[in-house]
Amino acid sequence: MTSELERIKILEGKISQVVEYINKINSENEDLKKQVRDLKAEKKTLGDEARRAGKLDENLKSCEKEREAIKTKIESIIGQIDQLEL
Repeated sequence: MTSELERIKILEGKISQVVEYINKINSENEDLKKQVRDLKAEKKTLGDEARRAGKLDENLKSCEKEREAIKTKIESIIGQIDQLEL
């Protein structure tokens, strides 16, 4: 009878270990799910920032072209003034 009780106690101990392990794994799983949510949010933010940076880059290129056109016009006007020999 005692050996059966000992076997039951051993089994009970092993079951307790399994339950503790499952609880630990569930806790780690929740932590990982939170990390995934956080990373997805960060990815979205970075994607938004990348799109914004792309638009800013396009605006910069447009401004550089406009600046070059204005520079060319000013140089032309200066050339015309120089021809007047004032």
